[in-house]
Amino acid sequence: MSSQIVDVAFASEAVHSGLVVLDGVALGVQDVVRLADGTARPVPGTEAMRRMTEVWDAARQIAATGRVYGRSTGVGALRNEDVPTEAAAEHGLRLLRSHAGAIGEELPARQVRAMLAVRANQLLAGGAGLRPSVVEALCEALESGAYPVVNEFGSVGTGDLAALAQVGLALVGEHPWQGDGAPEPQQLDNNDALALISSNALTLGQAALALHELRGLIEATQVVAALSLHAVDGSHEAYAAPVHAARPHRGSAEVARRMRELIGAEERPTPPLGRIQDPYGFRCLPQIHGPAHDAADALEEVLDIEINAAAENPLISPEDLAAYHHGGFYQAQLALALDHFRLALTQVARLSTSRLSTLNEPAYTRLRPFLADDLPASSGVMILEYAAAAALGDLRAFSAPASLGHAVLSRGVEEQASFASLAARQTLRACGAYRLVVGCELVAAVRALRQRELRPEPGLPAERALELADAVLDADQADRPLTADVSAAARLLDRFTDIWRGNGA
Repeated sequence: MSSQIVDVAFASEAVHSGLVVLDGVALGVQDVVRLADGTARPVPGTEAMRRMTEVWDAARQIAATGRVYGRSTGVGALRNEDVPTEAAAEHGLRLLRSHAGAIGEELPARQVRAMLAVRANQLLAGGAGLRPSVVEALCEALESGAYPVVNEFGSVGTGDLAALAQVGLALVGEHPWQGDGAPEPQQLDNNDALALISSNALTLGQAALALHELRGLIEATQVVAALSLHAVDGSHEAYAAPVHAARPHRGSAEVARRMRELIGAEERPTPPLGRIQDPYGFRCLPQIHGPAHDAADALEEVLDIEINAAAENPLISPEDLAAYHHGGFYQAQLALALDHFRLALTQVARLSTSRLSTLNEPAYTRLRPFLADDLPASSGVMILEYAAAAALGDLRAFSAPASLGHAVLSRGVEEQASFASLAARQTLRACGAYRLVVGCELVAAVRALRQRELRPEPGLPAERALELADAVLDADQADRPLTADVSAAARLLDRFTDIWRGNGA
């Protein structure tokens, strides 16, 4: 194995040197993303590998002296069928072969790599009873860039059995890899098969990738909203500190504080001249963005637990030499957190379309309708409202709660399903549509600011955002196709995330 084994005590140093220590304790969402992107190398922790070896030895001892689900018995409705001792070794391979039936499109490398990272770390939490060389092989694959072919569908939120069985067959040399540097084939038997596939690692990896991207996009959306606010001479009162001290929801208060920093507002701003209060797109921004930040935090808390969890069934406990049969694989917490997050996200996107409509209204901008040029009956950015509404329609569809799903499987033995796997896929799919919705607002906000010859005060984060947009977005305001403008604006949002986080442009 090319990855060296280091002590957990070196974790901080490892991060700075482009390494991520896998210890089954402290892997986070950002670590999973770095490993999935190939910007960091995995290193198994010394203590975690020692713990995994101890559990592997205990698991074989327990299986040799008693009935253990999936090792000396069948699985699912076949749980009461014993496997003869002479057939035990081959039973593991048959289990992998029979379960490696995922269907649909092949998943991209990034998602598969996220799954491998999560599964390696979970195994090091020390509950699976799997041979330690499997973790070394998974780390070797992550380092080389090789990844098994994995198909999209096969899980209902009670374990990514089909996807992980494909990984298992790839590890023994019976299933294809993509890329160079596949690890040497492993010798897996009845003590390894269920121990490897009893996990939701694919769902967790996909959820981590989706959360990372969408959290950043929510932050970027607030920067776009700050530009829109400036374009319509919006009031700062909605972000006043006393307003949020009187109703102290954590997320809303933080959004209001960040907005004051973006636009240079006072904690107790004076009312603007003219209109009394703004449309909801501006006035209710803290109350809508705040819950989305709270939902992201709640989802990350669930992921932090699950990514480091020994949730395999059965759980091998070397302390009392027992195999505990349980339902710890059931992902209700994750499914509900993902559903909650998408619902909150869609509210934020819907508010962006509200601001887009306000930008098109002369009563707020004192410009021509739809920010058109001076030619008679010009349509300007009219079509962006339609395009944004269409993308928002996809977001609404993706926001349907996956946790409402139901399935009765394996002859009624498994009579409930969380559908966390569907929730994770829907959350990933929301990323592209969300970007486009906010991209439409950004194009309109920049056009309005250009037409009014307005700029935020020098040195403010909003002013840095406008500088970036000016350098990227076409200044031609004649009627023309805006597809490329929105695509460029959508790509620019990642730079706006850095501005929101105070990392400059």
